[in-house]
Amino acid sequence: MEEVLKFLQENKVFYLATLDGNQPRVRPMGFVMIYEGRLCFCTNNKKEMFKQMKACPRIEICACAPDGRYLRVSGSTAFNPARAAKEKALEINPHLKTMYSADDGIFEIFHFEEATAVFADMQGNRREVRI
Repeated sequence: MEEVLKFLQENKVFYLATLDGNQPRVRPMGFVMIYEGRLCFCTNNKKEMFKQMKACPRIEICACAPDGRYLRVSGSTAFNPARAAKEKALEINPHLKTMYSADDGIFEIFHFEEATAVFADMQGNRREVRI
């Protein structure tokens, strides 16, 4: 899991895909942390992304390094309502405080419940890791 976190942190923007009915929706993301042994992200519960994950918890993220290596993580999501998880995210990334607070009622932390990470490159090399 540390290897996945490091790749996402080194390649600042990654993309998260959800399903809106049968239409895939992809958006850029930038925050990631490990909390209680889980790969965690954040969102706002007023966003369509949140509603889509509630309706269909299967998501996928993808990040690409400048040299063509990439990471794809697929799995199911779950939400962590704990105040401590939100406080940890705000501590790790103080910029989030411009949008959220631990008690604002909209800040959400979610993580992969069951996931597979695939490290690959443009030459066809591929390595799969369960996280």
